[in-house]
Amino acid sequence: MEPVDVAFAVVGVGALLAGILPRALEHRPLSMPIAFLVLGMLVFLLPTGLPSPDPLRWPQVTAHLTEIGVIVALMGAGLKIDRPLSWRRWSSTWRLLAIAMPVCIAAVALLGWWWAGLAPAAALLLGAALAPTDPVLAADVQVGEPTDVEDSEDEVRFALTSEAGLNDGLAFPFVYAAVAVATAGLAPRAWFVDWFSVDVLYKLAVGVGGGLLIGWLLGKLFFHAPTQVRLARHAEGFLALAATFLAYGVVEVLGGYGFLAVFVAARAIRSAERTHEFHSVLHDFAEQVERLLTVMLLLIFGGAVVGGLLAPLTWQAAGVGLALLLVVRPLVGWVSLRGAPGRPAEHWVIAAFGIRGVGSFYYLAYATTKADFPQADLLWATVGLVVVVSVVAHGITATPVMRLLDRTGERTGTIPRQGPTVPRQMTRTQGRRCSSTASS
Repeated sequence: MEPVDVAFAVVGVGALLAGILPRALEHRPLSMPIAFLVLGMLVFLLPTGLPSPDPLRWPQVTAHLTEIGVIVALMGAGLKIDRPLSWRRWSSTWRLLAIAMPVCIAAVALLGWWWAGLAPAAALLLGAALAPTDPVLAADVQVGEPTDVEDSEDEVRFALTSEAGLNDGLAFPFVYAAVAVATAGLAPRAWFVDWFSVDVLYKLAVGVGGGLLIGWLLGKLFFHAPTQVRLARHAEGFLALAATFLAYGVVEVLGGYGFLAVFVAARAIRSAERTHEFHSVLHDFAEQVERLLTVMLLLIFGGAVVGGLLAPLTWQAAGVGLALLLVVRPLVGWVSLRGAPGRPAEHWVIAAFGIRGVGSFYYLAYATTKADFPQADLLWATVGLVVVVSVVAHGITATPVMRLLDRTGERTGTIPRQGPTVPRQMTRTQGRRCSSTASS
């Protein structure tokens, strides 16, 4: 039995289940990520001859696989948000990014250094890697497919989707700060000026500016080009991948943050012709690719867990990870949302469902290829534990919690009525979308 043949069979089974499970599990307190995490564990426990997917041994491969998964998810997230960008309408997002994320990074770094005994650079990297909420594993708490109604999204799903779309790029400066501390030491004068001018100001500016420009150009090509070359007329979904890789690649070549550019480009494409049905075509294709990549990454992650990824874990490090999920993020997230749109119950749900996942693996793999971090195995074990707990805990609670809130009839952006709430001015297509979303 050749391992490559086993791999083909596993991928085939996984792809088939990726089409079946979302429908089979939509009314149950169980998520697709849980199912594939368990399946990955079982596959790699069997005597199949498959090599152990150890991220410490293959950091470059890990970085590139997770990188692809994240950028495809970011394109899908940017396309499916209906709400136009504005300071007031995105108030919850700005609060989560400007307050909750930096405070969570600082809290995890402090706990990692003081409580878990990590070196300062490793503690800062742990905080930065665990900072972003995940656009890949959070489908159950995100908005549905694009519609032509700007106010169709409730505050909970909108805030979690937009936060996940932006914080994957905005966490990067903190990762670079950890790399700088690991290579140059704690003295800020040795690295702060270069870090702030390049890794913060320049890379953020290029990420936002490059994403806007590429998205604007693609929007013109998709919707406003001469009829013969107007790509929206042909409804070809693979152009979502073209937009993803173009925005990411060009901005990375220019030295900017590609994660940020992909999400910004998606928002620029959406704003070029907000109500065009081509957005649904692009989003659906990106979502299908994202689902296949998620299956592959979760199978590999399950194999890493049974292969000893968590073996170096100490109870102090485990305490830091659990503190982030159960105390730090919920409390800091709730405080940051004081005064934001929505009711207190909605704020608690937004704060509690800061799902960690593939983005954390990418940042950790990327940083460990750029500098030598002490206790790297402990970092991987801690992040692995956090993702396992997040996948299981959030996967079990997402469906009942979201359905309970949907039944209240008082959620931001919805009209009170008997039974599950529906958005205003709903079309037939949007009704199907909202019904599906409410049940997930």
